[in-house]
Amino acid sequence: MSDRADKLAALATALIDSRNGYFEALEDAEGRGLTTLFKEMVALRTEAIVELEPFVVAAGGKVNEDGSFMSTVHRTVISIRAMLTELDEKILPSLISGEERILGYYDDALKVSSTDYPEYAALQRQRGTLVAKITQMQSALDAAA
Repeated sequence: MSDRADKLAALATALIDSRNGYFEALEDAEGRGLTTLFKEMVALRTEAIVELEPFVVAAGGKVNEDGSFMSTVHRTVISIRAMLTELDEKILPSLISGEERILGYYDDALKVSSTDYPEYAALQRQRGTLVAKITQMQSALDAAA
């Protein structure tokens, strides 16, 4: 597999892992805490994955619909946090940190891509949307302090 295919597939896997974690958080929150944010992130991730998958395949990569082992880790961590505390603004620093890691996957994919590749515009747009979402999370954290 090419470096481009590897980076696109790694991004897709990170997005799937993240979506699975947010879905678990949504279920565990039971309508409390950051439920609206969790719903938004599940939708954002699902949309990004659906858009990215054809680019991964066209580059010669494969998308693992189940994500990686980290999906299991994310779901477990969220479940434990939900048992111990509310899934509210207190977890925003962890969410922000996770989103910043995903920005790194976008950056890696953009480095091996170029404006000549069909995914470039989608990667740029998705990355911009994620930056805006991180800013929104940071504002919510600042307001809660």
